[in-house]
Amino acid sequence: MIKLILRQDYDPLGKVGEIISVKDGFARNFLIPQRIGIQATPANMKIFEEEQKQVQKRLNKDKQSSEKMAKEFESLSLTATVAVGEEDKVFGSVTAQMVSDLLKVKGFDIDKRKILLDEPIKALGVYNIPVKLHSEVEANVRVWVVKE
Repeated sequence: MIKLILRQDYDPLGKVGEIISVKDGFARNFLIPQRIGIQATPANMKIFEEEQKQVQKRLNKDKQSSEKMAKEFESLSLTATVAVGEEDKVFGSVTAQMVSDLLKVKGFDIDKRKILLDEPIKALGVYNIPVKLHSEVEANVRVWVVKE
């Protein structure tokens, strides 16, 4: 048996940072080459702790920039023009891709998968659409759907 420090979550064994005991062959042939774990020596423990501090700093920085962007999004207003027929019936719909394109025009490069639109918008009006900027930060973007 060999002791390893998990460098990433691995469901059958545990979470990041846990010290586990596994068979030598499993560690040597799978966990260490896949960079899932490293041998639990005092030197590796220090290296791992330093890596975790760096990761935590980066995550905090990302979260702060996402919170700043969320404040900008709250004051942002987008206008989507759509073709309409009789009785203001919309042809097509406003999708997450269209919202992403409107955000690009305003200078924000947001992936369409981060725009949490339950279903495409198929009517005129004003909508607050949630956008996931970070795992802990979500902002609403106001989208006006108007006719051409």
